[in-house]
Amino acid sequence: MNTHTPPLSLVKTGAEHVASVNDGRSVYLDGKVVGDVSAHPAFRNAVASAGMLYDFQAAPENLEAMTFELSPGRRVNRAWQLPESYEDLVVRRKALVAQAELTGGFLGRSPDHVASSICGQYMGFEVFERHDAKRAAAFRDWFEDVRRRDVFLTYVINNVQGDRSKAFGSQQEGAEDMVARIVDEDAGGITIRGAKLFATSSIMANEIYVSSGQPLMPGEEHLAFSCALPMNAPGLKLLSRKSFEAHAVSEFDNPLSARYDENDALVFFDDVKVPWERVFTYRDTDMCRAQFHDTPGHVYQNYQAQIRLSVKLRFLVGLARALTDIIGTSNFPQVRDTLGKLAAQAAMIEGLVYGMEAAGYRRGPYYLPDRHLLYTAQVFSQELYPQVIGTIRELAGGALLMLPSSVEDFSNDELARIIRLTQISPAVSGEDRVKLLKLTWDAVGSEFASRHQQYEMFYAGAQYVTRGHSFRTYDWAGAAKAVDVIASRYGLG
Repeated sequence: MNTHTPPLSLVKTGAEHVASVNDGRSVYLDGKVVGDVSAHPAFRNAVASAGMLYDFQAAPENLEAMTFELSPGRRVNRAWQLPESYEDLVVRRKALVAQAELTGGFLGRSPDHVASSICGQYMGFEVFERHDAKRAAAFRDWFEDVRRRDVFLTYVINNVQGDRSKAFGSQQEGAEDMVARIVDEDAGGITIRGAKLFATSSIMANEIYVSSGQPLMPGEEHLAFSCALPMNAPGLKLLSRKSFEAHAVSEFDNPLSARYDENDALVFFDDVKVPWERVFTYRDTDMCRAQFHDTPGHVYQNYQAQIRLSVKLRFLVGLARALTDIIGTSNFPQVRDTLGKLAAQAAMIEGLVYGMEAAGYRRGPYYLPDRHLLYTAQVFSQELYPQVIGTIRELAGGALLMLPSSVEDFSNDELARIIRLTQISPAVSGEDRVKLLKLTWDAVGSEFASRHQQYEMFYAGAQYVTRGHSFRTYDWAGAAKAVDVIASRYGLG
């Protein structure tokens, strides 16, 4: 593995990031190896969007708000900041909000997501030390390296489903390579073979963190590891799902999917060698759980997700209002009632983000958001997102059905005249009406939009999983005491 790194600039830029992903990684799409993802029509705009995030942080006017000085002459994104106070947490959140606003919150696995998870795990470093001092040291050294380089990380922490009625290690004969497992080890490291899901944003990331966020049982120690690899590691293969970017007609017709299709991929490890200095958990099923849940890792990664979702909901509510303005229904009492409900739903998630910060707690030198309010937000948002999408579709009605076939219709003078005659709006021109309705469809009705609905409903696990986190972290003792205060005051006599 090449460990040489060039001298670092003051702050990572978009040009640096775009250049870094042309590293010979093995990406497969439609049965073929892609080559340079930064130039391929299925991925280049998404890669450019990732570059945009780094250019934004590097702009002189944004440098202080978006980055912090890690060492003299080197600044990195505030996603890598380890807050030691409520004020630190708020400053960090404001940077994450500003970054999410650039994409309307539609890049779910932007660079700040996995960085947040790794920072949370690092804030519980003692958990790694109790597991294995050598593995803990490897994790610390890797964390300090990727933080210093402001690396775009992705992760794969889900196992392939297979037969859900059986444990991961007990699938049918011949399925040994279904789930990534340790197949060999020597003085140099471990060798892993098999698959992992879901490598969202792996196409445009620099490194991948591999672990298991799902419970493992005794006897599945060969599945119980965590490690990190560069995306071009020999034997690492990315099997991309359908590219929505490749199927976008134009940016005018598909403004979101043409630019922000972060992509999801299955990762297959074809006897990938991982050096010991990149192995952080080794054959310990409980440690795979502990690295996320006994550290603040799980809380911190999902805190970032709720920050991003609050931005996305604000975008969708703004879209709903713009939609009713252009079709002339904003002043209908029933429409104002619906818009009011949408506004309240979006504000509820945003308010929970503020609440989890205000009710935060200290762990050693670090200040962390309240766990139960975080899981409360997750429980609500899983139900809320499809409701918001459905409501916007109701507000749009038939307006989304009869749009021009593509932007090319406007290049035909006769068709353009008919479009302007029929796409009448009390607020904007016919062209702008079509533009907004195309944006709305891409957000709520397209294949890209359907993927986002599925993502927001399940990226944190099924609803019983998030409700389980809520049950586990609620102050049941305080609730029982509230009951006892009243019940203790009376009896039969």
